[in-house]
Amino acid sequence: MRRAIPARPGRGRVAPGALAILLFAGQAAGDVLDVMREELERSRGILALQPTPAYYLSYEITEDETVTVGAEFGSLTRWWEGVRRSLDIDLRVGSPTLDNTRELSERVRRGSLGFARAAQIPIDDEEGLRTVLWHRTDKKYKEAIERFTKVQADVKVNVETGDKTGDFSLEKTEVASEDTVALRADRTGWEDKVRRYSAPFADSPHVFSANASIQGNVETRWYVNSEGSAIKTSVAYYRLSIRAVTRAEDGMVLPRTEQFFSLTPEGLPNDETVMAAVHEMVGDLEALRTAPLVEPYAGPAILSGKASGVFFHEILGHRLEGHRQKGATEGQTFSKMVGESVLPETFSVAFDPTIRRFGGTDLVGAYRYDNQGVKARRVPVIVNGVLTNFLMARLPIEGFSRSNGHGRKNVGFAPVARQSNLIVEASETMTREELKARLLAMVERDGKEFGLFFDRIQGGFTITRRDLPNVFTVTPTVVYRINLDGTEELVRGVNLIGTPLTAFSRIEAAGDDFQVFNGTCGAESGPVPVASVSPSILVSQIEVQKRATTQTRLPILPPPGHSFGEMSPSASMGETR
Repeated sequence: MRRAIPARPGRGRVAPGALAILLFAGQAAGDVLDVMREELERSRGILALQPTPAYYLSYEITEDETVTVGAEFGSLTRWWEGVRRSLDIDLRVGSPTLDNTRELSERVRRGSLGFARAAQIPIDDEEGLRTVLWHRTDKKYKEAIERFTKVQADVKVNVETGDKTGDFSLEKTEVASEDTVALRADRTGWEDKVRRYSAPFADSPHVFSANASIQGNVETRWYVNSEGSAIKTSVAYYRLSIRAVTRAEDGMVLPRTEQFFSLTPEGLPNDETVMAAVHEMVGDLEALRTAPLVEPYAGPAILSGKASGVFFHEILGHRLEGHRQKGATEGQTFSKMVGESVLPETFSVAFDPTIRRFGGTDLVGAYRYDNQGVKARRVPVIVNGVLTNFLMARLPIEGFSRSNGHGRKNVGFAPVARQSNLIVEASETMTREELKARLLAMVERDGKEFGLFFDRIQGGFTITRRDLPNVFTVTPTVVYRINLDGTEELVRGVNLIGTPLTAFSRIEAAGDDFQVFNGTCGAESGPVPVASVSPSILVSQIEVQKRATTQTRLPILPPPGHSFGEMSPSASMGETR
């Protein structure tokens, strides 16, 4: 007979008027860890007797509880709520020196350690949980044996790599438990908000897509491993997202996005702040439609704090992730530069997942323990311009044999070294006016007609592999041309591009206006929440290229509530540009 386990404590402790998410009964925190520990020890004992024993085993159960509400042009379009639990297993055979996770050569690489669908597990049945743990462990062991055979053959026929460190680091035992956080969702209030936040875009005849959404998510993780660690963490994330899109008459799609993140519902901005941002977005979209295009350009530029946060995340952060210093296919940009100057001496950079808040803004890259059972800690990576460290998971590299709490992943992926809260520090700063004056002096010196100011950005991406150009792209949505006379003019149609070492060598100065960028970073271990805290920066030379465009026609019909005359003549006639 299957035994149902009591509902988790904490459910229903919500603010007055809020909706408690009580869809499912589940195991109490202690019960889940107890079951996981018991099954881990049982499996470990049996697998230790096999011809090829498992030397390490960990279980991680992740519960995602989510509520999402959305509206478009003032009308409610969705309300969704749900709970699910997933199981990830790390099982290793061989030894920490050489195990089944070793990167295979290109010749035999099959079934990478990236995405492997996590097992969905029951949330209200102890015996069901034990059954899934048993079945998935057995399956994982067989896969590990098969892959380890390939690894052993691979190392015999290939030349040795320069990095002779092993495949796994041994870490101290961690035991900790947090109370389960209650997800607080005010359904009536949230529906009213998204309606009001998305409604003003309907007043613009040129905005063809506009939506607002509020999402609440509680991620609760239970983790045990064969080293004796047993950890339970629980954290809530709340996100308000507003996105609207227009199109210029030449076919270029012009998006404008605002996102607000918080660890509590109260941390989201009030209605007055959000509506001010909405009306600013409407104005920007109308102005962007007729803004002049910028031709490919290389010259001085200022990046706002949010833009520079993405800039540092893409060109620096990913290249300081430890496994990228070891992978045979990686460019290893900074692997041999420890102790060398890579930024001006007035700049320092650290990653700190222990900081939950900067100024008045929560940082979503915060956590207490990573996905390999290692405690989070602050990691200074650049001190006074000099490279000192890398972000480390439990894959050792030359000179860095231990994890520093940055082994991260999403459900269904294998953890690797990932970014957390990126903090850029500057010992000398300038005001916005001083940065602009220095920019204009550079523009005049270089014989340019203007410089650029990157104000708002949508995101970015980078390439770190050695078989592809090591470049980065940051996608701005609001850019201004700063003319020699000091006037600033909105422009459109550019992406910020470059290569990392060149870009670093061009950084000249920092502003005094530190800003926070919260977002989600996608890489080989899946999307994880990250944050950047950075000042505006002055760059002596930045390169931009034209953004992709289309020949898609503007809407021929005016939107409801607007007359034919409100549309531009070319759009009314359906002219193709």
